[in-house]
Amino acid sequence: AAKIKMFAAHSEILHDEELVEEIENTIMEQSKKTDYAVMEVYEEFINIIKKAKDELIAARAADFCDVRDRLLQVLQGDKRKDLSHMECPVIIVAHDLLPSDTATLDRVNVLGIITELGSATSHTAIIANSYRIPAISGVDNCTNILQDAKCVGVDALLGEVYIEPDTITLNILEEKKSDYQRKLLDEEKYLDKPLQTLDGIQLQIGLNIGGVEDLTVYGYSDFIGLFRTEFLYMANDHMPTEEEQFTAYSTVLKRAAGKPVTLRTLDIGGDKSLPYLPLPKEENPFLGNRALRLCLLKPDIFRTQLRAALRASAFGELWLMLPMVGSIDDIRRARAVYDDVKVQLEKEGVPIGKNVKFGIMIEIPAIAVIADLVAPLVDFASVGTNDLCQYLCAVDRMEAEVIDYYQPLSPAMIRILSGISEAFHAHGKPVSVCGELAGSKHGALLLAGLGYEKLSMSESNMTGVKWAMAKVTMIQLQNAVKEAGNMLTQSDVISLFNAILG
Repeated sequence: AAKIKMFAAHSEILHDEELVEEIENTIMEQSKKTDYAVMEVYEEFINIIKKAKDELIAARAADFCDVRDRLLQVLQGDKRKDLSHMECPVIIVAHDLLPSDTATLDRVNVLGIITELGSATSHTAIIANSYRIPAISGVDNCTNILQDAKCVGVDALLGEVYIEPDTITLNILEEKKSDYQRKLLDEEKYLDKPLQTLDGIQLQIGLNIGGVEDLTVYGYSDFIGLFRTEFLYMANDHMPTEEEQFTAYSTVLKRAAGKPVTLRTLDIGGDKSLPYLPLPKEENPFLGNRALRLCLLKPDIFRTQLRAALRASAFGELWLMLPMVGSIDDIRRARAVYDDVKVQLEKEGVPIGKNVKFGIMIEIPAIAVIADLVAPLVDFASVGTNDLCQYLCAVDRMEAEVIDYYQPLSPAMIRILSGISEAFHAHGKPVSVCGELAGSKHGALLLAGLGYEKLSMSESNMTGVKWAMAKVTMIQLQNAVKEAGNMLTQSDVISLFNAILG
């Protein structure tokens, strides 16, 4: 599925009308050679996407680089050796791999991948994971340290590389490999099963998506819990028009086949810049003018997106979600714009879905602690645990040196998550979690014990979460949560849930 997704994404890039038009203009108007035009135009788009701090968006730059390089190879007659056929078992060591390199790997003889560049959210990492090939990225200077003919061991679970490992180490690695493969086979049996506990308490599992790709796992999820709309903006050299947005949103709603789609309005600004939307430099971009704040400051952008989303709602069940909400004033101001746009579309005779939901993302502690006041004002909420934890712990989760202070399973997070759940349930309003915590085994169990009945995650985490949930009863989880809320450290909480899973 990951391979199909990658080639579908590359096909969309290759046939993108704007890219093609820009290349043609560069050739015709500037009298540039074809390969130069391809390089120049693609470089401009790549630089736009690379600026995104959202890893899922920035990782798409690799796709544009891949398509560019393959086009240049064709234009220049370069017959590059690929990795589709290796003569013997090997571990690939490279500065970086293009997604297409990974997609065509010899799945029999490639035992592992080590690269100097890359990230866990890149297509290369996703495809390698889908092939069950251990891959470690960010290994500095590995191409110089690891040379041909050396024996190398890879433990991708721990992120460790062994050079010329002894017999004992090799035996340990082989045993870990066998254990891991047995575990994966066990988890994969749960893909087409519902998300439910051992005692039959069923929960809803959602899917987080970043584009309009058609995912096979749509059929194994109950809803789209997070549709990030930023990429549509990041991948353009202009503000997407209402029609462009309408096409993208309606496509996702159609592919969801009646399942609810939670569309997050534009979450950009501050740390995620657009070259065609100049913004002042900020010292603390995560605390600055971004997401809903930016949309309220620039209502034309906000109104265009709302019009496109509401028009698309005629093709499915739309749940509209506002990011970076910090106060009730934010909700009221956004709701006023939403209501005005809806009335205007109705006057124009434009079809709109009858059951559009209006909700918010809870990721700022200021709104989390007044969840009881917020719940009556919205139709639903979804907790973005990534930023909620970042703001609660006062730590930049992008900075490696302070990452130990980022603690999504800390007693403080447990208490604030508990308060949100209780408040929304008391008002009979649905509340889900779409942050990374929902996609981790420990996090999913904790959230279920706190009363969250809707968990949304990336496709790669679905089988693991379903497997973990099926191993425990709801009573076990509720008792564990009570105990965890009184623990002193995150380590204690992790140990507790490790013991539950066995």
